Amino acid sequence: MSWNEMQPLLYDNTLDTLFMVWWSTFYAVLFGVPAGVLLHLTARGAILQNVVVNKVLGAIVNVGRSFPFLILIVVLIPFTRLLVGVSIGPTGAVVPLAIAAIPFFARLVEAALREVDHGLVEAAQAMGGGTWTIVFKVLLPQALPALVAAVTTTVIQLIGYSAIAGAVGGGGLGNLAYTYGYQQYETSLMITTVVELILLVTVVQLLGDLVVRRLARRGTRPSSVVRVGLRRARTEEPAAVTEAA
Repeated sequence: MSWNEMQPLLYDNTLDTLFMVWWSTFYAVLFGVPAGVLLHLTARGAILQNVVVNKVLGAIVNVGRSFPFLILIVVLIPFTRLLVGVSIGPTGAVVPLAIAAIPFFARLVEAALREVDHGLVEAAQAMGGGTWTIVFKVLLPQALPALVAAVTTTVIQLIGYSAIAGAVGGGGLGNLAYTYGYQQYETSLMITTVVELILLVTVVQLLGDLVVRRLARRGTRPSSVVRVGLRRARTEEPAAVTEAA
């Protein structure tokens, strides 16, 4: 197959892959962040400790993570058809991709939040900060570099999953490699597809690393909680000295 014949196939299927990865990443973040935050907040010793909720949600996440993706696609065919009207193609592939990515991303979010300095949480609580304040002013901002790294890892995982989905009718570069490379023995097209997938993963990883480094440099400055605490301490200190005098 000549390069001129490959170009439209590569272009169309690359767009399909990007479509699948974009929307599945969107839903993974949309539902995975709340799930990960809830897992962290309800853990033993956390501010909303609830063993039952934590165990049930953790079990659901573990089942979702351990389910083989190829089998998940088949199992979800009726649900996918009910939800989006089709069970194959890029649109149909978004459903199993998102369902596979949500528990994966939720665990990464939980791990990222666990790395936040507990002293900052205690400082926020001591200053009267509620749960929402702690989540949105302390936990998520402090964990932002790790969360971006988690998104990067999830996107790369989804690129691989999209290739699997393509092999069973999901469209995209995986379908192109399977249909033309495996079934029709178009080795040059298959190699080109593999190279493009490698380039996609490399670009995503490089961009993710760049954002993480910039956020990490910005994060070396004192957090807002610490600055607020210092300001309060400085304003209270002269008053205490005056009263003592």
